Amino acid sequence: MRDSKSARGAIVFETGVEFAVWSHHAAQIDLCLFEHDGNKELARLPMTRDGNHIHRLFVDGVRQGARYGYRADGIYAPDNGLWFDPSKLLIDPYAKEIDRPFRYDPRLGIYGEDSQDLMPKAIVTTDTRAAVAKPLFKPGGFIYEVAVRPFTILHPDVPEAERGTVAALAHPSVIAHLKRIGVDAVELMPITAWIDERHLPPLGLTNGWGYNPVGLMALDPRIVPGGMAELRKTVATLHAEGIAVILDLVFNHTGESDRYGATLSLRGLDNLHYYRHAQNSPGELVNDTGTGNTIACDHPDVRRLVIDSLRNFVLYAGVDGFRFDLAPVLGRTESGFERDGGTLAAILADDVLADRIMIAEPWDIGPGGYQLGNFPPPFLEWNDRVRDDLRCYWRGDQWKTGSLATALAGSSDIFSRNDGKETRSVNFLAAHDGFTLIDLVSYAGKHNEANGEHNRDGHNENHSWNNGVEGETHFPTIRKRRINDVMALISTLFATRGSIMLTAGDEGGRSQRGNNNAYCQDNEITWLDWKTLNEDLIAHTAFVAGLRRRFTVFSEKGFLSGNGDVEWISLSGEPMTIAEWETPLLSTLGMLLATGDRSLRGKKTRLAVLFNRSESRQLFTLPSENELGWRQLTSEGEKKAGTSVTIEPRSVAFFAEK
Repeated sequence: MRDSKSARGAIVFETGVEFAVWSHHAAQIDLCLFEHDGNKELARLPMTRDGNHIHRLFVDGVRQGARYGYRADGIYAPDNGLWFDPSKLLIDPYAKEIDRPFRYDPRLGIYGEDSQDLMPKAIVTTDTRAAVAKPLFKPGGFIYEVAVRPFTILHPDVPEAERGTVAALAHPSVIAHLKRIGVDAVELMPITAWIDERHLPPLGLTNGWGYNPVGLMALDPRIVPGGMAELRKTVATLHAEGIAVILDLVFNHTGESDRYGATLSLRGLDNLHYYRHAQNSPGELVNDTGTGNTIACDHPDVRRLVIDSLRNFVLYAGVDGFRFDLAPVLGRTESGFERDGGTLAAILADDVLADRIMIAEPWDIGPGGYQLGNFPPPFLEWNDRVRDDLRCYWRGDQWKTGSLATALAGSSDIFSRNDGKETRSVNFLAAHDGFTLIDLVSYAGKHNEANGEHNRDGHNENHSWNNGVEGETHFPTIRKRRINDVMALISTLFATRGSIMLTAGDEGGRSQRGNNNAYCQDNEITWLDWKTLNEDLIAHTAFVAGLRRRFTVFSEKGFLSGNGDVEWISLSGEPMTIAEWETPLLSTLGMLLATGDRSLRGKKTRLAVLFNRSESRQLFTLPSENELGWRQLTSEGEKKAGTSVTIEPRSVAFFAEK
């Protein structure tokens, strides 16, 4: 139970509302109440500070739906980390809904410039509990990363009023697609309120991804116009279809940015405590995120805000778990990253959060920021080593056979640290950052000119290849090669031990025209055109997802060790020799897996996964323990294969022993 005396936000009682906000350094905080349209201020009321630096005020007669904000007064000395400016209207960090989206305006960062007309107003809400059940997603499942607006805005079956919103995810046609390709969980890119980076409006661009938050709890009205009720209903609908919901949340920075940014919420309430500052220079914001500021997640009241935000989405929306953007910030202290302390430990110990799925993006740009494999279990972790190794293998790089096998086996080199016995890897080939899958095999270099930064932004090394022509082409042979390469990449991903992730549209050949940093392209560059998706790719994804569900080996979490669970074979069907492992450009590998077959009520069998990255057909010999031999598994069905099988160029093939 939470201590009601320490509650924050707008707490609704029978006769009125109590408002509570934390600030250590503010001399005075005033509550501002507004008319229902959020434009005219009705009252400005001083709040009272208690012994825990919580500023409180009970206002009789205020009801659900009331609009409000705060103004904080105190010392304005940015060089000392103090940014109090009573001319700035501030959003409550505990607000759950706001009445309009944030819009960047330079006046939001100018001292003494009143921001009331520029700011959204928080809305007083009452909470309805969700039906909270055990998470549907289990490690080893298939996660589908979704940017809500681009994913649904062009869907022909979704009513126009719902396109681009969370409600669209509950549409029967959308759910049918998710179920067809075997999705176990949708991971929703940020749906909490965000603001454009200040360099975007002059370029005529907007942030379409949401990784620049202002409200850590407040849902963005562009994406969730129906507020928590809309999110709760969509989660319940997806749950009824067996699909879990994971929220991608940003607790590492806010859209208030560097010292030249806007004053919107935390900066105006208590910049010195909500953000990290250089140890000997309190006016210098630490920039471990590359966005201008870093949230001080080790501060007790900031930690409370993070935990309360997570609890809010579980208790009132029923979500199954969370993915944390730049997650090392959650473990940062003055002395560096601590895997077992502070906020990370508090998340895992909380009674509401303890059984939720937790996924870390295990890197930031601060000192010691690359922490892959170092988060405490049961955190799952995005594995960019697998991403790069699988890309490089299929590109044809040297010395990659061993790296491929390590990825297929669960990345024990990474997750066996700290006495780890199981993989916690989230394996992926592409994510929102970087190339889409079809662009990965269509562009040798990035093409971010549309972002207005002269192609300087985005990663320069993408481990990509273009199959002979840079970008779009009408040559049918090149188009076919690219589709084959994407099929091979998807097959490889779905054959790995660990959880797997695809970004929405990659199963159908979605392109961003070579843009590998498309966060600011809220337009046709990122919008998914459902009418142009490649049916063969979709069918192939559905096929390999079906294999992953059929064979029990893919839902097991222990590392593949070679002790009865896997055999690595060469073309001859014999175990791989050291010389073969060390052949720089070896183009083939066979993986024989001991597994249960759910289509045969769990009966034990063997599954062969054969890789051929060469430009020619390759003949494999499959060792058989019985005279019935092997059958090839394809999207068209099973066919008898015997023990001598031909693998097509640039492909992965699957065989089950009978």
